[in-house]
Parts: sequence; C-alpha cells; structure tokens
Amino acid sequence: MNTVAIVGVGLIGGSFALAIRKAGFQGRMIGVSSPSAAKAALDLGVIDEVRSLEEAVAQADLIYLAQPISRILRTIDAIGPHVKPGSLVTDAGSTKRAICSRASKSIHNARFVGAHPMAGKESRGVEHADAELFEDRPYVVCTRDTELEQWIEKIGARLVAMSPASHDRIVALASHLPQMVSTALASVMGDEPRTSEVAGPGALDMTRRSLSSYEIWQDILSTNAEPIEAALEVLMRKLEEIRTSLRSPEMEKEFNRASSNARALRQK
Repeated sequence: MNTVAIVGVGLIGGSFALAIRKAGFQGRMIGVSSPSAAKAALDLGVIDEVRSLEEAVAQADLIYLAQPISRILRTIDAIGPHVKPGSLVTDAGSTKRAICSRASKSIHNARFVGAHPMAGKESRGVEHADAELFEDRPYVVCTRDTELEQWIEKIGARLVAMSPASHDRIVALASHLPQMVSTALASVMGDEPRTSEVAGPGALDMTRRSLSSYEIWQDILSTNAEPIEAALEVLMRKLEEIRTSLRSPEMEKEFNRASSNARALRQK
C-alpha cells in the first residue's frame, strides 16, 4: 500500500492517518476535506497533500471515508467511476446498513469494507486527532478483508466482525440508546429550575451525552430509526417494571443484575 486518501480529515480521519503512520505506513497521505480542515491537517503534518475527491481516489490504494453518514453516502456515489481498480475502500460511519447497501450498488472495481471504529472524543476537528485514539477500542468490520484487518491490529484496535444489520441493532443498544436516555434525562431535569442547585456528579455523568450536537446525530437517527425504536421499547418496558417494583424486594435483584452487567461491560 503506497497511497492513502483520507476523505474527511477531522478527528477520526486525522487520527486514522496518524495511527497508521505510527504503525509503519511510509507512503503518501492525501487529504480531501474543506479548505480550512485541509490546511490545518497540512500544517499539523497529518497529511502530505490535498487533492480533489476524484484525483485522490484515482491514485489511492486505500480510501478512508470519515465523514457524516449522509456525506459518506454521497461520496460513495461520486467515487464509483473513479476508484483505482483493486483498491480498498472503507468508512467510519456510525451506522452500517445504509452505507453498505449503497456501496454494493455503486462501487464495483474496488473492495468495500463497511466499518465503524468505536472511538472518539468530545472535541471535534483534526486539531484533536490522536494516533492512539483507536488503541484497545472495538473496531467493527462488516466484511472480512485481510489487508484492513492487519492495519486494525497494527493500530492497536480490537477487531469485531458482524453483519451491517447486527451492527446497527447492537450499536442502537450500546451507543444510540444511551444518547436518547441522556437527552431525555436532561430535558426532564431542566423542567425543574432548581435541579442545578443539587445536581451532583451522577447527574453530570448521566447528562454528558446530551451535550452532543443534533448535527452529528441527525444522520444516525434517520438511518437507524427502527433499531433505536426497538431499543427504546425494551428500555420503556424495563422502566415500567422498575416503576411497579419500587417498594418490592424484587428491586434488590434488579440492582444486583444491573451491577453485574455494568461490571462485565467494564471488563471488555
């Protein structure tokens, strides 16, 4: 692999560029991004040069799409006729069914691997890119590809293989549902003006994700609505069970089960 094109040189795209450099990639790194992001990436040494989308994908052996989901979908349509035959195209989108389906229809001369690195920061932009961002974090792939998996291993991530549908269903529970809970909780707490006077670390922890921008989440909600609705339905049933058991000894079992599950999550 001699040339990599990072399409969307922000936090994730920039971190991937830095990570594979650290892992031994010595070739050319091309950036495709907005003028301000591209300049920042050049100044920081994250990329070597800036090209148009068509120029970059025609030269690249690996094309890394690190944009919002709606833009990834448009990019997939745009690059189909221009990709270098035999190249590897992958993405970092937060949902997978729509992206993988679009790629199957638009990309024919290259290998496409739908993927999702489960890593990030609260701060966005290439200025916050980090070569160690993916270390010991899950990295989901929806198609097996030896070359990509070797790089995933080299950057220190933990490979997880699953279908696009399984990814979207499970991530709806593990990531999208916590966002919805945090958003709802912050809304409810905000309806009582004096909540801020007594809110402690627990309230701050639980509402942290409600600080996320709707701009980021709009595409996730629109492309994964059904699994998120199913996850919310499961949670609402559990909350109803808890509501009716508040005075019951059964609540001790609920607390113990939840505590055990929470410890298991932290051991992954």
